[in-house]
Amino acid sequence: MSIHFYNNLNRRLEQFSPLDPENVTVYLCGPTVYNFVHIGNARGPVVFDVLTKLLRRHFPKVTYARNITDVDDKINAAAKALDVPISAITDKYTAIYREDMAALGIQPPDIEPHATEHIPHIIRMIERLIESGHAYAAEGHVLFAVDSYAGYGQLSRRSLDEMIAGARVEVAPYKRHPGDFVLWKPSTPDLPGWDSPWGVGRPGWHIECSAMSEAHLGETIDIHAGGVDLQFPHHENEIAQSTCAHGGKVFARFWLHNGMLNFGGSKMSKSVGNVSILHELLENHPPEALRYALLSAHYRQPLDWSDGLIEQSVKTLDRLYGTLRDLSDVEATATAIPEAIETALCDDLNTPQALAELANIAGQARRSSDRAERTTLKSQLLATGAALGLLQQSPEAWFAKGADDQDDARIQALVDERNAAKLAKDFARSDGIRKQLADEGVLLEDTPQGVRWKRA
Repeated sequence: MSIHFYNNLNRRLEQFSPLDPENVTVYLCGPTVYNFVHIGNARGPVVFDVLTKLLRRHFPKVTYARNITDVDDKINAAAKALDVPISAITDKYTAIYREDMAALGIQPPDIEPHATEHIPHIIRMIERLIESGHAYAAEGHVLFAVDSYAGYGQLSRRSLDEMIAGARVEVAPYKRHPGDFVLWKPSTPDLPGWDSPWGVGRPGWHIECSAMSEAHLGETIDIHAGGVDLQFPHHENEIAQSTCAHGGKVFARFWLHNGMLNFGGSKMSKSVGNVSILHELLENHPPEALRYALLSAHYRQPLDWSDGLIEQSVKTLDRLYGTLRDLSDVEATATAIPEAIETALCDDLNTPQALAELANIAGQARRSSDRAERTTLKSQLLATGAALGLLQQSPEAWFAKGADDQDDARIQALVDERNAAKLAKDFARSDGIRKQLADEGVLLEDTPQGVRWKRA
């Protein structure tokens, strides 16, 4: 089965084949670790976790790198505010990020390079750019000369003037062109810095990813992924400096960009202040429901984030886990992922279609009374869940989550509503509530003293 991805570099759906069939290389821009990430920052890692699972099923080896940006002006500001070294900030939030990603069921990358561990690589790449005439030193800075690279703007499809306006670039007196961007900048004694041919300083953001990708994946990689908000200037600048540092070689063959999360009608952004912190969401909602919600729309499209979306995801997983609980009398067997699921994922990671097919399998299982068929369908449910990073716990564990006083009150309210429906002879509603509670793992017992309920 062939795989097709929408290559944002060429703006079209293309059949994917790796440069080396024995080793697919994937790079995802990771976090700048100065604070908690918001839920929008988790969409890429969740989506591209599904991507790497897909690739691992089709190719013998996948080398997946997701970096940690641990030197940055935002990190410096956070460290200054608390009067601590930057490592106190970066170590803390790197650990939290890893924990949060694990809670979402995201497999760790094969390689997790840190920018501060690649300063020599960064310096060598900058030196090559200077030697080839694509960069220049000025007043302790080193800048990339954008007019030295004819392909600048090919990813974002913008003219140089548009890119300058869009990036709100600093028009510094030491720049030869307003669009030239920083590769290296000087550090004062109160800032982190490393010795370099241009004095004590620190790298710019864009050069970090280029150097880390080169160090671990080579000069040309198969897939570069990230949020569409990084398309310009970050990814555009990565292409320019990497291509020029490698003598014109293609930097990344496929560019995959996930869409943004919208919250309250506008793009979720820390600068706007309309963010939902992932760490807090994980404390208040089942992590698997957050993952399901992030996969519910096609990765290239915007996703409207809301409490309603989370609630609907919980209810959907209630039905799926309820189905698995109903299939507890049959043993699942190792099985291939159903063709309809794999076809959807091979079609540019069409997770909404895959989720629809998952629901269809669950529906068949609920209707089936044939034991052999139930075994097959249970096996398909679990295989599909593994491909999507869902249904990875027991039904008992799923339904035990959120069993708090507030949930007890909700269940009791439904029981009371069922009692009222029975008195009103509305047996359809009464039976509907019983089934809803049963799907959630709540069993009702009619006793002379009234209706009692308990969790299965």
